[in-house]
Amino acid sequence: MRRLKCPQCGISRFFVKNAANETCLVEVNEKYEIVPVHPDFSLENFNLDWLYCLGCSWQGSPKKLRK
Repeated sequence: MRRLKCPQCGISRFFVKNAANETCLVEVNEKYEIVPVHPDFSLENFNLDWLYCLGCSWQGSPKKLRK
C-alpha cells in the first residue's frame, strides 16, 4: 500500500504524541489510516489528529500530506 508523504520534505515517516509527551513512529497509508511502524505498538491514547515529520520541522493534520 502506498504511503503518504510530508508536504515539505517528502519523507513518509512521522511521529505522534500522547498526553505524557511519549512518541510513536508512524506512517500514513493512502486511506489516511495511521499505522505504527512497529506493528506490536498500540496507538491507544495517542493524538492521531496531529503528525510531526521526522525529516523536517513540518507538523500538521494527516489530511495535509501529499500522495
